[in-house]
Amino acid sequence: MTNPQLPPVVYLPTGPHDGEATQQADIELRRTPDGRLALLAYSAVDRLVECCGPHQPWILAQTSDLPKLHERQPYEMILLDAEIPEELRHPA
Repeated sequence: MTNPQLPPVVYLPTGPHDGEATQQADIELRRTPDGRLALLAYSAVDRLVECCGPHQPWILAQTSDLPKLHERQPYEMILLDAEIPEELRHPA
């Protein structure tokens, strides 16, 4: 698994969730052009908005909790502050 230097907390894109269900929100994993499944992590909320758009749901996660997330939702690599193409972003 590729692990860039991660800050102590990261912002993770999720599927839609209500305010009470943030602990159970499904983290959005994305396929890379070469077919690997990637966890997108953002170093700051403004980076997430810039790279994913203003309508992207997200949760704040401790980097130390990522191994637990990997057990629940396996991924092959972590991409830090990766931009999502406009056509793949959440609409308003």
